[in-house]
Amino acid sequence: MMESGVPLCNSCGEEVGVGANGEVFVACHECNFSICKACVDYEVKEGRKACLRCAAPYDDNSVDDAELKVSGNRSTMAAQLSNPQEVGVHARHVSSVSTVDSELNDESGNPIWKNRVESWKDKKNKKKKAPTKAEIKAQREDQIPPGQQMEGKQSAEALQALSSVTPIPSSKLTPYRCVIIMRLVILCLFFHYRITHPVDSAFGLWLTSVICEIWFAVSWVLDQFPKWAPVERITYTDELSARYEREGEPSELAAVDFFVSTVDPLKEPPLITSNTVLSILAVDYPVDKVSCYVSDDGAAMLTFESLVETADFARKWVPFCKKFAIEPRAPEFYFAQKIDYLRDKVQPSFVKERRAMKRDYEEFKVRVNALVAKAQKTPEEGWTMDDGTSWPGNNSRDHPGMIQVFLGHTGAHDIEGNELPRLVYVSREKRPGYQHHKKAGAENALVRVSAVLTNAPYILNLDCDHYVNNSKAVREAMCFLMDPLVGRNLCYVQFPQRFDGIDRSDRYANRNTVFFDVNMKGLDGIQGPVYVGTGCVFNRQALYGYGPPSMPSLPKSSSSSCCCCPSKKPSKDALELHRDAKRDELDAAIFNLREIDNYDEYERSMLISQKSFEKTFGLSSVFIESTMMENGGVPESVNPAALINEAIHVISCGYEEKTSWGKEIGWIYGSVTEDILTGFKLHCRGWRSIYCMPLRPAFKGSAPINLSDRLHQVLRWALGSVEIFLSRHCPLWYGFAGGRLKWLQRLAYINTIVYPFTSLPLIAYCAIPAICLLTGKFIIPPLSNVASLLFLGLFSTIIVTNLLELWWSGVHIVDWWRNEQFWVIAGVSSHLFALFQGFMKMVAGVNTNFTVTTKSADDSKFGGLYVVKWTTLLIPPTTLIVINLVGVVAGFSDALNKGYGAWGALFGKVFYAFWVIIHLYPFLKGLMGRQNRTPTIVILWAVLLASVFSLLWVKVNPFVSNVDSSTVPQSSCIPIDCYPEFSNHTA
Repeated sequence: MMESGVPLCNSCGEEVGVGANGEVFVACHECNFSICKACVDYEVKEGRKACLRCAAPYDDNSVDDAELKVSGNRSTMAAQLSNPQEVGVHARHVSSVSTVDSELNDESGNPIWKNRVESWKDKKNKKKKAPTKAEIKAQREDQIPPGQQMEGKQSAEALQALSSVTPIPSSKLTPYRCVIIMRLVILCLFFHYRITHPVDSAFGLWLTSVICEIWFAVSWVLDQFPKWAPVERITYTDELSARYEREGEPSELAAVDFFVSTVDPLKEPPLITSNTVLSILAVDYPVDKVSCYVSDDGAAMLTFESLVETADFARKWVPFCKKFAIEPRAPEFYFAQKIDYLRDKVQPSFVKERRAMKRDYEEFKVRVNALVAKAQKTPEEGWTMDDGTSWPGNNSRDHPGMIQVFLGHTGAHDIEGNELPRLVYVSREKRPGYQHHKKAGAENALVRVSAVLTNAPYILNLDCDHYVNNSKAVREAMCFLMDPLVGRNLCYVQFPQRFDGIDRSDRYANRNTVFFDVNMKGLDGIQGPVYVGTGCVFNRQALYGYGPPSMPSLPKSSSSSCCCCPSKKPSKDALELHRDAKRDELDAAIFNLREIDNYDEYERSMLISQKSFEKTFGLSSVFIESTMMENGGVPESVNPAALINEAIHVISCGYEEKTSWGKEIGWIYGSVTEDILTGFKLHCRGWRSIYCMPLRPAFKGSAPINLSDRLHQVLRWALGSVEIFLSRHCPLWYGFAGGRLKWLQRLAYINTIVYPFTSLPLIAYCAIPAICLLTGKFIIPPLSNVASLLFLGLFSTIIVTNLLELWWSGVHIVDWWRNEQFWVIAGVSSHLFALFQGFMKMVAGVNTNFTVTTKSADDSKFGGLYVVKWTTLLIPPTTLIVINLVGVVAGFSDALNKGYGAWGALFGKVFYAFWVIIHLYPFLKGLMGRQNRTPTIVILWAVLLASVFSLLWVKVNPFVSNVDSSTVPQSSCIPIDCYPEFSNHTA
């Protein structure tokens, strides 16, 4: 972007300039596409009088009367193009061009590709061939995206919207917003009272409690206001089919590349991964539009062999699923359903075929489990393949890249002779001394491999334990991505996460219902939901670092302002200006290359060898050319036989060296929670996302139901948030230039990276009631009537806010309560350790290796729920429970000793302590295990009541008669004969 604020032409790269009215020249008033007057005149001369983006006809004033003022001059390369000897090396040796490409800059230092555009125009003008009407029509259709091409061909019924937005009814949302404002006002009054009424006898406790409460209020604001305008969406898959799947013609639905990532097959059972792959291969989508890439980042032969078995079983499973339209299409979960599978099945052969398929699946499981049993003990010489050669991945940290295509165009068909989707095994190269960036690096390797082999315009990534539960999930996403109006600025469609195998009470809030059904709906009403790492359909072009087609213009320097200091003028640093200019150059390049097929191989090679492209995407001409194809597909100029070799090249260790991978394009590096960071970067560029919640959950996965595993999972998420907070991508200061990230969206991202810091005030606040009970002090002075009303109003608004939230979202109160409990449990354990580890990594450079969460295979149902695995994460919450229980006992003891007057003060302290104990109760339940099926609540109440009644028994002491001291003379003494026998003996 230029500092002057004038946008650049998407055709030639020069400034658009201003028109006769003194304002920025606009050719198309429909989409405000940036193009200069000179390029408009050229397009009109060539017979194209419509916008290159939206196909709307140019305004007559834009074509005939506008006057242009452009800074700078344009030079051409006609002489250079006419002398192939000077630049021939660039056309013949594309792969090695990066070392000499700097010579192709003009004297002013501008990238030479702009001049090539001019030379190409001159070359076309020399042909002096007037295009026919048919050619003009064909050119227009080539320039219009496929979604818009259909508009001129379909009937009126097929042009209906593919989705609609359903705002929450005002009858539910208006009271909700009013209570939020009321709660904010009462909070201000509450803090005024708390600050102006200190407790001198317990000043330290009072000050600590006030600081904690202020932080809790800030956290509430960050969490609450992004939920200000929640929305819901409805998709129309029938309209999608009517528009893109006309009878008798090939399907025009966009292709999709599925990514499945796995690391350790002993922790992520191959049977689970196989079910995920089988559900993908059987989706309700054209088979030639589906490709499944499985990333084996552990280079395990077990994963490879299980995929061989999976590919073989898929030849039977896929036609069975599509013939009888069964759901879900993961065999393990389909056969585990306790439903009447005969319902709605009218085919007489269904029962017979289902029984045969179940028998085949049981045999498949036996084979896969046999492979797992065999892999438990690795041979000393390493694994060997069937042909006797050594398995290349015997050393998981030092092995070459491996790619194997199992199914697809050249692979096996199903048992009915139909084509199957492509299934590709990928294990990227790993060598010592290279940074591989864990899951983010594996995903980026899949982006490049898929671009070389299939290059679908959309990417759907899944964890290995998340299977496709709704076979029409891809169609649901396409209702947004392929909509010409909605999909233009859409970077991804996020689906909610749903889980199987969770206990009915959801003890540790594994379902995370409040986040997925409340927070994400709120974000969908702003700029879109955050990316949560799985169940997401990406626009491939967004991952390449490009901005959205209708990116808003950057505010002029004279009118730009900062969010906190409106009167000041923020200025972009040189690095950010350079990145913006580079991104705009790539945007312009990809747009102009729509007509690349009009030029010969020599000119194409010259363009592809641009230094800026190679520094961004790496040294692969095939991959670079694939990035220029907005609608996907493999370039026709590529030799199919060389694609595998090129795919191996793009997953080599050194491919990402000195490129923008992980910095500006692909999954972003720098945090173990690469999902939040990647989504944040996309939103900062001006993209938006959409939250899709079909009635039947799109995907389902498994979650750790064991307490220790769950805490370690949350620890990894919190550690990633701390890493983002300490990085240059922190939402507190990153991405303000341009104003493309909405401020409510920024609040949501700030909340995602500061929530681990809540652990410090939370653990202090949970310890305060025990200290108060043990010391006899309290953090609140005696309340007046006004103060009592203030406290009552605060508690009332908290309760009403939550109730109204549950009302409009449809979340059950039990799910909300489990979420509240686990917020405290995780806050005093996992979040605290994440904070410590994050700062240790920054200060001392100590790297923390996260543990892959163990996925359950086929164990006893909920068996892991009662397993106690000791970890240091259990220490803080255990300590808090013990000291609060001791405090309650001590408080009752003190009240019994002091008499009736002490019971009033005791009530507030005990209520406070019970708030802590009740929130930590699921933790205590998990810590105690099964306990011979004795309910934990019984044990807890038994201990408390026994302690209280024991103290009461000692206080009453019924076996000792009380002597009234008033009746005993003060001057007299009562003789006690302690040794009567000794006295008689001496006498």
